[in-house]
Amino acid sequence: MKTSQHPSVHKGQQTPSALRLHYHPISTSSRPVMMFAAELGLLIDYRLVDLFADEQHGPAFTAINPNQAVPVLEHGDFRLTESSAILKYLADLVGSNAYAVDPQERARVNEAMDWFNTGLSRELAHGFAYPQLFPNHGRGDATAQAAVLAWAKPRAERLLSILDETMLGPVGRFVLGDRITLADYLGLGIVTVGEAAGMDYSPWPHLGRWLNTMKARPAYAQTHAVFMNMFGQTQAVDAVTLAEA
Repeated sequence: MKTSQHPSVHKGQQTPSALRLHYHPISTSSRPVMMFAAELGLLIDYRLVDLFADEQHGPAFTAINPNQAVPVLEHGDFRLTESSAILKYLADLVGSNAYAVDPQERARVNEAMDWFNTGLSRELAHGFAYPQLFPNHGRGDATAQAAVLAWAKPRAERLLSILDETMLGPVGRFVLGDRITLADYLGLGIVTVGEAAGMDYSPWPHLGRWLNTMKARPAYAQTHAVFMNMFGQTQAVDAVTLAEA
């Protein structure tokens, strides 16, 4: 694994002991952690796991995470997998307002994160985007590939409508109101990979507004440079297709 001097690691907030993140900058689940950590100003030792060279399946990384997936956070002797869990841990570590202390407010954040992880990720990322973007997720022939996309696209669109109309609505700046939460970071990773695969978000103006807001945050450009370079300037904030809210 390579050590990456990621631009987000040199900002000044200290933590009780060293943080290390095994990641890849293209990864849908790594990018939310990278962006959140950058906004917190955490000093992190970033360790690149080369997914395109199949490094995640090698013995060295399998010993770190038997699931053979990034991201993995190490904090001293403590090791944690799963993007959602890592986001929550980092938020608790520094007392971030992005993860509320009040039990009911926190439950709403957890609810939205689970919705992204178990619903939208399944249909938009794994069903629609990954088979088009990554060869190892594609189906064996054109007929099978077309069938997979035909199955996933309307299901993803239904969930995007829920995100647009019910979760965001005409006035919501973020997924849960006026304050950014961990759900926004997690959801952004999934929504942007769908955009990279050609999902047109113009029918969902509230979703477009939220996406524009998230991309305008300074840490987005820092932590998504490799992603933008690979998938083009559709990922840049000035190129988002927006309908009037």
